[in-house]
Amino acid sequence: MSAPLEVDQTLPTQTYPVRRADLVRYAGASGDFNPIHWSDRIATAVGLPGVIAHGMFTMALAARAVATWTEQAEVVELGCKFTAPIVVPDDDAGVIVEIAGRVAKRDGDLVTIALEVTCGGSKVLGMPKAVVRA
Repeated sequence: MSAPLEVDQTLPTQTYPVRRADLVRYAGASGDFNPIHWSDRIATAVGLPGVIAHGMFTMALAARAVATWTEQAEVVELGCKFTAPIVVPDDDAGVIVEIAGRVAKRDGDLVTIALEVTCGGSKVLGMPKAVVRA
């Protein structure tokens, strides 16, 4: 890390596009081929507004933001609640997921980063946080 993380420091918002092709790639990597992540017909049949991103894919985007901010510091904890789905349209644009962060606490070499993960202005993860060794 180039500069130490200070309590109350706001970290630059990271933005990531999410497209259907990303969901297909994630399904292949994770083995999660649930059709709610690729079929509008199945997703709407089970009451969803459309195809949704995998929750763990969304959490991985948060981890990617943490890695960017901390220049690959050791992540010792990453957690959240899955509170709202990210609906991914069947087009070339997809949606944008934004991840904001604020250094909430420092205890020795452990730094807690409070995250805010949104899509279209709505929070999609509840109580997301990361603890890194910095």
